[in-house]
Amino acid sequence: MLKWKTLSVAAFVAAATLTAIASAAPEIGKPAPDFTLVDSNGTSHSLSDFKGKVVVLEWLNHGCPFVVKHYESKNMQTLQKEYGEKGVVWLSIVSSAEGQQGFMTPEDTNKAKEEKGAAPAAVLLDTDGKVGRLYNAKVTPEMFIINAEGVLVYQGAIDSIRSTKAEDVAKADNYVKAALDEVLAGKPVTTAQTQAYGCAVTYAKE
Repeated sequence: MLKWKTLSVAAFVAAATLTAIASAAPEIGKPAPDFTLVDSNGTSHSLSDFKGKVVVLEWLNHGCPFVVKHYESKNMQTLQKEYGEKGVVWLSIVSSAEGQQGFMTPEDTNKAKEEKGAAPAAVLLDTDGKVGRLYNAKVTPEMFIINAEGVLVYQGAIDSIRSTKAEDVAKADNYVKAALDEVLAGKPVTTAQTQAYGCAVTYAKE
């Protein structure tokens, strides 16, 4: 049985208003902070390993109704597959601490990935929250895009409609898709930063 639970939307009303913008956050137009994490299969990955490739970082919690929206509608999986085929490295990151909502063991992570048909290059486990805090990731889903030169070019929400309704996906402006298309075309990102919406990341207590 999976170790995560889907919480009610009401439990995340306040969290949905959180932003990912703070003075300590990585800056758009500056090099993205390097990090190393182990994935759900026990393989170590460093961001610097992917220099020369476009990288997406997706903060993930399968118990979050905002994340559920994008996985039940297949929006997230479609993006993962479409841009993976174009050479983009998509890394999902779970920063939920052990004992906190959203935490998953490596086995649970792989089971959820298979059940949902997810297609990231890897799901990275950030149990101590060091990488999440390094990026000042506040909510799930929260998205970061790093260009082939290792520069952060997008941070924020996946799209423009802050809801848990799957039917809103088709109506929304997909910021991640638009930014990736511009980056792959060698163009500057028109909308480089937005307010992330979702469920508060359940970090380990410091």
